[in-house]
Amino acid sequence: MRFRHLPVEGRLPGFGGATGWLGTPPDLTGKVVLVNFWTFTCVNWLRQLPYLRAWHEKYADQGLVVVGVHTPEFSFEHDAEQVRRQARADRIDYPVALDDDYRVWSAFGNNYWPALYLADAAGDIRYHHFGEGEYERTEKAIQRLLDIPTRGLVMPEPRPIEESADPSTLRSAENYTGYRRTASFASPGGFVPGRSHRYETPAELDLNEWSLTGEWTVDAEATVAEAAGARILNRFHARDLNMVMGAVSPVRFRILVDGEAPAAAAGEDVDPDGYGVVSDRRFYQLLRQPDPIIERTAEITFLEAGAETYSFTFG
Repeated sequence: MRFRHLPVEGRLPGFGGATGWLGTPPDLTGKVVLVNFWTFTCVNWLRQLPYLRAWHEKYADQGLVVVGVHTPEFSFEHDAEQVRRQARADRIDYPVALDDDYRVWSAFGNNYWPALYLADAAGDIRYHHFGEGEYERTEKAIQRLLDIPTRGLVMPEPRPIEESADPSTLRSAENYTGYRRTASFASPGGFVPGRSHRYETPAELDLNEWSLTGEWTVDAEATVAEAAGARILNRFHARDLNMVMGAVSPVRFRILVDGEAPAAAAGEDVDPDGYGVVSDRRFYQLLRQPDPIIERTAEITFLEAGAETYSFTFG
């Protein structure tokens, strides 16, 4: 059945380029297929995930197959066991193609995390969406391709880390901590790439600047704390502050906001006094601030050596 407002955009590529699967590779014959490109540290994908779970639960028995395609951004996201653990933690029950070599990504001509491609039962792509949002429009497209009457839409209950950003207070953008892709690094003298160096923080940080204090090694992808007491600071304006971090062995840390414990502003991964533990390389929610949302400085101190930081994100 053809829908004039859902034109054919091309054929659904196969998944032969996948390097492995979480779950059993699905039989897509005669199925409506929703393909989701993701990577487990992507904050935008995390905000989309509650809808993917809900659509899988609601429509699987009516002919919808949700297929995740995990295409890694950071090098550690090539670790299949790490992806498996994170998928389990994120309650992903649909099959996931592991796309370590970007071959599925390339077959789709994709350029975004997250990305959605919806194909009809004949294997024609009829709809796509890049980024967050458009959930009502996407679900109505699913309903039409399943040839079921338009009816109530899902209303998922996201975890705190899955809640949408507040655009009215968001004045800070994602930034990386490796030298290859970072911006607004404010420690005097800049980076000393690839070797341990003692950094200092300037007297003041401007909005969206960040800095290091203590012994760090700054590599292309990440910064690594080389001694206990190493600190990373960020001046930001947003409700949420998140970081992609990890460590080979667990490392304790403490976050302060304008020199104070976060208390009611503590995120999912810290306690009200600001203490937390970094272990698996993943997305950590450090702050979820109540009103008023104003410009603040976050200071994270690692109490042991070995912490790796990859990026800041905000919400």
